[in-house]
Amino acid sequence: MHADLIGKDLRYGLIGSGSWATALVKVLSDTGNRINWYIRNSDNIDFIKEFGRNRSYLRSAALKTDRLEMSDDINEVVFNSDAVIFCIPSAYFLAQIKSLDYELLKDKLIISATKGFVSNDHLTVAEYFHRQLEIPFDRIVVLSGPTHAEEVAMEKLSYLTFASKHIEVSRKVSESFSSHYVKVVCSTDIYGVEYSAAMKNVYAVAVGLCHSLGYGDNFISVLVAGAYNEMVRFLNSTHPDSSRIPSRSAYLGDLLVTCYSQFSRNRTFGGMIGKGYSVVSAHTEMNMVAEGYYATRCMYEIANRLKVELPIVSAMYQILYEEKSPHYVVNHLASILQ
Repeated sequence: MHADLIGKDLRYGLIGSGSWATALVKVLSDTGNRINWYIRNSDNIDFIKEFGRNRSYLRSAALKTDRLEMSDDINEVVFNSDAVIFCIPSAYFLAQIKSLDYELLKDKLIISATKGFVSNDHLTVAEYFHRQLEIPFDRIVVLSGPTHAEEVAMEKLSYLTFASKHIEVSRKVSESFSSHYVKVVCSTDIYGVEYSAAMKNVYAVAVGLCHSLGYGDNFISVLVAGAYNEMVRFLNSTHPDSSRIPSRSAYLGDLLVTCYSQFSRNRTFGGMIGKGYSVVSAHTEMNMVAEGYYATRCMYEIANRLKVELPIVSAMYQILYEEKSPHYVVNHLASILQ
């Protein structure tokens, strides 16, 4: 299958209409691609057609509407596409694809831009499509950062990582996204890129929380260093890969930008928890999904099952799910970080 893709002009379909999805639509249309775009709200489709902007998310991004075929029918979008990009928050992933006819995915290239876990088994999107829908890894690509949607909208220089089983497939897809403001990196480390993208959100919540608790840059630098070491230890313990270079952008770079950026919703969410907000009130006020909240429980349970110690993940689980005192938990965590 992957060999057939190399000489073919891919028709892209995109499932999702949030900030990251809107940013990807902008990138693809700016590089000359036509996109089939699934948007659940037909009123939003009408708004985009009239004003060239997504009224609900990333409104500053100007979209080339002449290159968009929008529909509120997910099956129509998938049917008319060769490569389907899934860009839905992990917490809502299964609900939003419930009406999808999975038979239509046969022979399609699946691209996951969702950062997190789906299903009760805590599967990543690539794992879900492979295990539950029996789609071979030959037809799966993981799209990751380090990139914030807001900076893409402003056409600030950004980097995207594409990981697939065959490097030539990564390169083929990456060509569609490469532009004067987007640089691309190709990889074969599907597992590492996907898990790193989920784990860094947990650590960004921890950074935001500690900042609100009054911890300064000195401690937070140690916290982020510990997070990096924890992430690398998990990846190398559970899925060693000789091609993996953790100091590169998809791993360390994505961790850093998510922990430190003003645009990081996970850092913002953690900051609100540190100020005393409940999980529900923090999510309500943000009006956006903090993937790190959901990833915390998943990574905690995955690590326990695989018997890998993740002290920072465990600390965040105690605060977010067991409602233990943030001051007490972070004080203990500080005693074991180095």
